Amino acid sequence: MQAGALQARAGGGSPPGGYDTPIGIAKLSKIAFDGGDLLPLWRQLTEKATAGMATAGDGLDLSVIAQLIGDPMLGLAIQAEVLAQQQVFKSPCASATPRLRVLAFAAALDIGGNTPIEFLLEDSGIELTTLYVVPGIPLPQPLPEHDVAIVVASETDESRDALLEIGRMAMNWPRPVLNAPGLFCNLERDRLHRLLAGATGIAIPVTERVSRGALSNIAESGADLAGIGVDFPLTIRPVGSHAGFGLDKLDNCDDITRYLQDRPEPEFFISQYIDYACVDRLFRKYRIAIIDSRPFAVHMAISEQWKIWYLNADMRVDAGKRAEEAEFMRGFDDGFATRHRVAFAELSARVGLDYFTIDCAETRQGELLIFEADHTGIVHNMDPPDIFPYKPPQMRKIFDAFAAMLMDRAKS
Repeated sequence: MQAGALQARAGGGSPPGGYDTPIGIAKLSKIAFDGGDLLPLWRQLTEKATAGMATAGDGLDLSVIAQLIGDPMLGLAIQAEVLAQQQVFKSPCASATPRLRVLAFAAALDIGGNTPIEFLLEDSGIELTTLYVVPGIPLPQPLPEHDVAIVVASETDESRDALLEIGRMAMNWPRPVLNAPGLFCNLERDRLHRLLAGATGIAIPVTERVSRGALSNIAESGADLAGIGVDFPLTIRPVGSHAGFGLDKLDNCDDITRYLQDRPEPEFFISQYIDYACVDRLFRKYRIAIIDSRPFAVHMAISEQWKIWYLNADMRVDAGKRAEEAEFMRGFDDGFATRHRVAFAELSARVGLDYFTIDCAETRQGELLIFEADHTGIVHNMDPPDIFPYKPPQMRKIFDAFAAMLMDRAKS
């Protein structure tokens, strides 16, 4: 399918109320996560589009599928077409009589660019409506009824204008609005280390944004990095990257040259490398959700290498690692959370968001070592329960806390 096929919805139309209900990111991601084949659904939806029968919701699903099967450019092109027609979408709700109505302010980004709130509310009985704010396109009227709103758009170069518009709207919004967008800029890696510098119980590597040209000059001249504020060894990644994309460790100027030969990006984040290996020389990295200032364990990844995220840690095939993760989750409140309670309190106060996640570890000195804070980190219950039986109860605990926070804010 080529972008441009989704024109006026001649036969599709919208349901009563004017809001389509796509299959959605959560359900489509689950199919892909389980190894399912999305191509039959892709063909079915493209046939509807070709016949002029596709709804805007069908188009949004096509955008998600294109990204999940590895064509993000096509997915974003389809999304742009869809959002030119319609900006409001309902997510499937588990209850015919929702106990709460939530409006999410989103931006026209890829599937990882907005908070994946569908995963958090999928079985909650809470009605989720997403409003995509697109600069140059007036807000639809009337706006959907809701009890509370939350900003799910992230701050990127592509979404900055949309986020500014959301920020202006949120200042005088008639309902409570969670996750003030003016705070998102502090989550950039170079700003986060300044925000958290000196916080009790927290370690965070010095991180600076550097241009490709500056790095090339350092490599060619053999100069040290004192002027930038870090020293070898250091880690490097392209600005805007996540999930380990483009992440590497550099030990000298020759490594800079080698790295730049393989990377086309114009800007990078460089951070002081901190060896966080435990006494057994294994690296343990945690994802923690902060909900209304309270920490919740999302996962624990264990690996022989420092460059670790959950999918490359072989947790699925290592029963010993899973047993340790299960124990980490069971004892989290009385163990990890209590051990770092001062750090979590400082972190929540300085970041200031109602909901966000961190990827972190522990230093050998017992501090909470923070790698990243983000409000778009995925928190899901897609792992197979026969392999990870300890995860569904923990995920339900997180989802219930998130729902309780929304209910509480709606009453305020």
